[in-house]
Amino acid sequence: MQTARRASLGHRIARDLQRHKWKYILMIPILIYLILFCYKPMYGLIIAFKNYKPALGFAGSKWVGLKYFKKFFGDYYFFRILRNTFLISLYSILWGFPAPILLALMLNELRGERFKRTVQTVTYIPHFISMVVICSIIRQFCLSDGVFNDIGAFFGAQRTALLQKPGYFRTIYVASGIWQEIGWSSIIYLAALTGIDPQLYEAAEIDGANRLRQTWHITLPGIMPTIIMLLILRMGSILGVGYEKILLLYNETIYETADVISTYVYRKGLIEANFSYSTAVGLFNSIINVVFLVGTNLISKKVTDIGLF
Repeated sequence: MQTARRASLGHRIARDLQRHKWKYILMIPILIYLILFCYKPMYGLIIAFKNYKPALGFAGSKWVGLKYFKKFFGDYYFFRILRNTFLISLYSILWGFPAPILLALMLNELRGERFKRTVQTVTYIPHFISMVVICSIIRQFCLSDGVFNDIGAFFGAQRTALLQKPGYFRTIYVASGIWQEIGWSSIIYLAALTGIDPQLYEAAEIDGANRLRQTWHITLPGIMPTIIMLLILRMGSILGVGYEKILLLYNETIYETADVISTYVYRKGLIEANFSYSTAVGLFNSIINVVFLVGTNLISKKVTDIGLF
């Protein structure tokens, strides 16, 4: 009986491979890429538990167990970088996550196609500008004689170098992130909006529902699965604050609010060449992200019955 089941399973697999062979062939380059650049490098995580010496290699370096994790948890800067990472991510979610949703809803209400395309193009452009250029623009605007200070001075504010003040960094980071990604991130919501049945709007209009009520009772529920899925993915990278932008914007005077886990790992790993310690910190970061991803997914499954897995 078991032999017959195995033969039947093998026959189904062979038949499926024969039927969809070109699809499987197209998957081969992607699988090779994932194996070489995503899974194979994971072997390097072993140095988080070793006193890694490049001359000795991964296998020859001495095991030290959880030494570097304990060292990180006892580090003077541990709570500072953890707080900064959480706060920047939290503010980015609170302000940055709803922004493309609102933009997509507003674009969906526009009837002038030419104006709509113009707005879309203008909001998409910042996404395609190099991060170095973006940060250079932000730095220029934040100078004491920059655009932001010119606007503030017009209303009677005192001129100051904004990127020299720790209290302004998070606002600058989050606001510039919204400006840079709001248009590009709205694309997926606009695509989801096209999947809503127009007859629902017609029926609601016949029943006397205005545009606001149609948005609340038809549009938002229609794109809610997309919103929830993207929120789960976003929560899975809550500690994954991009170091490129922060490295290009911050300086020692604002480490108090700008230093995050990724920049800390950069300094320890590449500048100080403390590879084992920086790997341990990076592994801790990844574990916390996985915990948030799984936790958010479980909560979403219980509350809305929508989840990634």
